[in-house]
Amino acid sequence: MIFLRAAQREFANTAIAVFVALFAILVTTVLIRLLGQAAGGSVPSEAVVALIGFGALAQLPIVLSLTAFIAVLMTLSRVYRDSEMVVWFASGVPLTRWIRPVLRFVVPLVVVIAGVTFFVAPWAQLKSTEYKARLNNQDDATRVAPGVFRESSGAQRVFFVEVGAGDDGRVKNVFVSTTQNGKLGVMVAEEGFVETGEDGQRYVVLERGRRYEGTPGSPDYSVMLFERYSVRIESKAAAALPTKTRMVATQTLVDIPTPDHLGELSSRFGIPMAALVLSLMAIPLSYVNPRAGRTSNMIVAILLYLVYSNMVSVAQSWISHGKVSFWVGAFAPHLVMAALVVVMMLRRMWVVAPWRRRAAA
Repeated sequence: MIFLRAAQREFANTAIAVFVALFAILVTTVLIRLLGQAAGGSVPSEAVVALIGFGALAQLPIVLSLTAFIAVLMTLSRVYRDSEMVVWFASGVPLTRWIRPVLRFVVPLVVVIAGVTFFVAPWAQLKSTEYKARLNNQDDATRVAPGVFRESSGAQRVFFVEVGAGDDGRVKNVFVSTTQNGKLGVMVAEEGFVETGEDGQRYVVLERGRRYEGTPGSPDYSVMLFERYSVRIESKAAAALPTKTRMVATQTLVDIPTPDHLGELSSRFGIPMAALVLSLMAIPLSYVNPRAGRTSNMIVAILLYLVYSNMVSVAQSWISHGKVSFWVGAFAPHLVMAALVVVMMLRRMWVVAPWRRRAAA
């Protein structure tokens, strides 16, 4: 019992540290990508935080799977480096004795991974897609931000306001550039605001400004002074959401077993299953020679994880294209890796067994 509690405590402490590091890398990567899109004007700055949350939830199963794998691997590697495993084998206890504490640590985490994979991640994918679609369906007036050049959705107008809207809803020092029928039009105005007409249409109203219109490369330009200039805001038709199997609810995948749905279902089933198999694989893979380098087993672990992940992805693609059945594609990669775990475990025990017999003699 003392051994089990100590193992559980060390697994948990290592897992917390690994999860924090991996989650920070994930959030930083998503943040950098979204900030680049926000700087380009394709994503409003106020939407970055929400999209980071949705993206982090969608990738959380992968992070948790890697957390379980790396936590077990690092803990047992530390046991080898500190020569505690020598005492373990000299006491006549086999390597398979580690399976029980590893399963006690991993199984609850696998249940969480399965819940997030089957329910939370598809919901996050759906909400992220809906949120992006709602932002893209906004009219041009809502895209304007002070101090930033913003392009309209149809790429026909460029807006710039120096001072944002105050309590009265008016913006100051407005610049609008339009291209229509091969002619370039530029408007500058002291103030601007949005109003709703009696017909229910919304208009952008500019006051006290100038309009320059002409053909680029030609000196023939016209200049018009205006006291009030109104432009009707075209209502955008709501675009249909892109159909992605990643955002389809798990129950829908089961109820409508198309090849694409079955491929996605096999991928969702594979994530928690891979977390369990990889955690067991970490037991024989954690062997480290205290006199040799400390990173050799980590390199092998990364390669095996990449191979395993690619096998699951290839199986998903084959199921989606109808090349293999769902049951073959969903279980074959995990059975192959489980067999590899058994081979690695037997090999490690075979290497240790002669030494243990000599020590007992």
